[in-house]
Amino acid sequence: MRLDPRLGGAAALRLLLAAHVVAAFEPITVGIAIGAASALTGYLSYKDLYCRFAECCRSERPLNASALKQDLEEKLFGQHLATEVILKALTGFKNNKNPKKPLTLSLHGWAGTGKNFVSQIVAENLHPKGLKSNFVHLFVSTLHFPHEQHIKLYQDQLQRWIRGNVSACAGSVFIFDEMDKLHPGVIDAIKPFLDYYEQIDGVSYRKAIFIFLSNAGGDLITKTALDFWRAGRKREDIQLKDLEAVLSVGVFNNKHSGLWHSGLIDRNLIDYFIPFLPLEYRHVKMCVRAEMKARGSAVDEDVVTRVAEEMTFFPKDEKIYSDKGCKTVQSRLDFY
Repeated sequence: MRLDPRLGGAAALRLLLAAHVVAAFEPITVGIAIGAASALTGYLSYKDLYCRFAECCRSERPLNASALKQDLEEKLFGQHLATEVILKALTGFKNNKNPKKPLTLSLHGWAGTGKNFVSQIVAENLHPKGLKSNFVHLFVSTLHFPHEQHIKLYQDQLQRWIRGNVSACAGSVFIFDEMDKLHPGVIDAIKPFLDYYEQIDGVSYRKAIFIFLSNAGGDLITKTALDFWRAGRKREDIQLKDLEAVLSVGVFNNKHSGLWHSGLIDRNLIDYFIPFLPLEYRHVKMCVRAEMKARGSAVDEDVVTRVAEEMTFFPKDEKIYSDKGCKTVQSRLDFY
């Protein structure tokens, strides 16, 4: 097809799209196809039509708080603090049409307590394709930043990557896994993007979301949970104020943390330090039931009990908490 040079770019693109639509729906006649397309233009903009077939960045897309709340309550076990804080933080941030800075969350706790799972739930509620979305970016420290001698290179690459992706989608989500294995200093490269700047080199980062996942601080969280248990208090009585300050200081001074002496903490750029409590026997059983349902299997309580009892628990005397959380539930269930 030869296009009239007098046509604008958008008009030309619409003609090409119409031609492809007509070709794709043969033997529908050209007249009917054009008529249908004309009718559609009265109700749908070109962008709306395009976004039905390709993923679009919808930074202004409202958060379905009810759906997020349901996902967290039904899929995350034993984490009342994480559920409450994440729901409030995301809802408040997305409802704010003019945030002063990006939302920055730091998730802490032992392996298997649900940090990765929560980041997946958050991603799916912000962008329909979740972790597969073009606007959700996952960095794994041991994979993407493995060599200590290349810290400067990693910092430059990280800045360019974030700048480019936020330019393409203001509501981009960046997830940094294994922060406890990240070489100190790397993450400080993104400090300007998390600060209270309206723009940096013509780009606004205020609607982006940054999520850090770390095992660092797990011992502090477990100690607090254990103190509550030994005092005869419910784990649900633990409040954010009981842990957040201890976590921020502990992570800042932890040499095995990617946030060791980080300007992100020093400048108070992390909005919430979110503790993930160690999981008890009853929570492990919940994980087994959920995995069985996800596989389309009927829940067999005998199998649930056998899988849960195969897990190891600590402290040595009390045996209250699973030392791997729910991390090995899937592989153990394969034996049944």
